[in-house]
Amino acid sequence: MKEIFKDLSIKEIALSIISGILVSLSFPTPDLWPLAWISLVPLIISLKGKSKKSPFTLGLLTGFFYFLITVSWVVNSMYNYGKVPLPISYLIMLMLVLYLALYIGLFSFLRGLFVSSGQTVVIVSPLIWTALEFLRAHIFTGFPWVLLGYSQYRFLPIIQISDATSVYGVSFLIVMVNEAVAGVIMMIMGRRQVRVSLKDAWPVFLAGSLFILVLFYGYQRLGEDIGKGGKKVKVALLQGNIEQDKKWDERYRLETIEIYKRLTRDAANSGAGIIIWPESATPFFFLREETYREALRRLVLENNIYLLFGSPDIRERNKKIELLNSAFLLSPEGVLLSRYDKIRLVPFGEYVPLSKILFFIDKMVVGIGDFVPGDKYTVMDAGSDKIGVVICFEVIFPDLVRRFVSNGAEFMTTITNDAWFGASSAPYQHFSMVVFRSVENRVPFVRAANTGISGSIDAYGRIRKST
Repeated sequence: MKEIFKDLSIKEIALSIISGILVSLSFPTPDLWPLAWISLVPLIISLKGKSKKSPFTLGLLTGFFYFLITVSWVVNSMYNYGKVPLPISYLIMLMLVLYLALYIGLFSFLRGLFVSSGQTVVIVSPLIWTALEFLRAHIFTGFPWVLLGYSQYRFLPIIQISDATSVYGVSFLIVMVNEAVAGVIMMIMGRRQVRVSLKDAWPVFLAGSLFILVLFYGYQRLGEDIGKGGKKVKVALLQGNIEQDKKWDERYRLETIEIYKRLTRDAANSGAGIIIWPESATPFFFLREETYREALRRLVLENNIYLLFGSPDIRERNKKIELLNSAFLLSPEGVLLSRYDKIRLVPFGEYVPLSKILFFIDKMVVGIGDFVPGDKYTVMDAGSDKIGVVICFEVIFPDLVRRFVSNGAEFMTTITNDAWFGASSAPYQHFSMVVFRSVENRVPFVRAANTGISGSIDAYGRIRKST
């Protein structure tokens, strides 16, 4: 351990840790999003004059605290709902945190290499950061959780550039501003008399100009009205608040069904034409259990509604039982119009990656066998309305959502079960990412959650209603 930190002072170590804490605080909760614009300044200051291994170590420290605070909720999920022993839950969480922290360590290391070769840090640094975020979203299973840009989901003028750059453009701008601020602070710290030259001022000018241009674009977009003159659809989102440990307990099956029936009748009486239940809302296999399937058909017939809901499906292939996490759409006549099978599955939730190595870990989702992914980006037709559906974890992948919109979806919905997050920051983090999917695709988004946050978001990322 001494060998790792031997070239670092207490001050440099403290600065890198402070950066990690500041970054984490900019995310929900506590949602102190303005901190993101200065959160990397302490790390950048600590990197001044460093070479070889030191930048990587300092970045790793920042990343460790950044992710330790923002993704510590996985312990709750694994221990309380996956029945993974507490020590192993903490071990897996620390492995995940260290893996994610590697990206920040690599950022600091590469930044040092480029700066020492004379590259312009205010441009190169955000490019490196953004490239590494993109890499994190795609390699292995992909885990683009708490990307830096997501911290700004409430800063609507800034995030409008996501329709061209996705969330990565916002991350780029945040890092550029941090570099400019850190540059000014280091210039002041290094001189007794501050004389500003063009060489000193241009990084600040560049970052400031880009920030203003992005703001201008954002306000221009917010001044439009994409939905003006378009058709209106009255959608009801039902949140049953079924506790995770009761969800698949047969003793509570009828109670769960009655809760959703009552909520459905209330929504239909209020005039909703499309009613959406959350992920796996039915505590039964819709296609396999005839008695409950007929009860659902009668419900839509009686209330003359389209019903979109989540339910698992089961199949046998090669003498193995496989599960599908699916969404189904019933017509007002009780006809099954469409289904979508989840494509991007949750690691450790719906399947165990590297299962031969991690044989001691069970999935957190109770079921028979492993879930298997679907392969069709299905757009559902509810009369004249075309709906794209993504399930839970899928909504954090920009490219996946874009496929549905490209296929003709007029509005998007995500159905989710956040019960296994427990009372943590995860449901808030999860919801914040949906805002970006709306802006990126310029389509409204509605989100139905079993617990956590249900809500509607317009094509500009404005949260219209939420639980």
